[in-house]
Amino acid sequence: MSLRHAILTLLATEPGSGYDIVQHFKQSLGYFWNAKHQQVYQELRRLSEDGWLACQLDAQSDKPDRKVYSLTRAGLAELQRWQAEPAAPNKINDALLVKLYGGALAEPDNLVGELERHRLTHADTLTRLQAIEQQYRALSAAEQAQQRLPYLTLRRGILGEQAWLAWADEVLAELKGA
Repeated sequence: MSLRHAILTLLATEPGSGYDIVQHFKQSLGYFWNAKHQQVYQELRRLSEDGWLACQLDAQSDKPDRKVYSLTRAGLAELQRWQAEPAAPNKINDALLVKLYGGALAEPDNLVGELERHRLTHADTLTRLQAIEQQYRALSAAEQAQQRLPYLTLRRGILGEQAWLAWADEVLAELKGA
């Protein structure tokens, strides 16, 4: 998957500025697709040059004009083309797993400390995802129906974090017992 398709996906739901897109990444897609502020703005420029986005200036009295992007017909066609092609299975590069794999060369306390630091991060992420889930559950049935597919990605995130934490607990017990 490319950043451009993530941006097109966000803009398919509603037009937005670069700032709006960056915020969406922080609040939703960022749990499974990361992009830096600068990358988003560079990609918006390229998508516009490719004819996949239209840009309208929104005048603001106290700030520079705001660029609001929306999908063009060509952008929608590209998004539909991309949606129809198979997604490659996710591959991970996880430095923690490499450290654990080669852990016989490390001090056991270092591995435990490293794992505990990662565990805190995953526990915090799980808490944030569960808070989003509670917001979803508070929606009306019609709003939930509208958000059904994003909710399913949220559930994947929750289950993934729960599995990671269960695995970490297992590894910590093994490391501390050894």
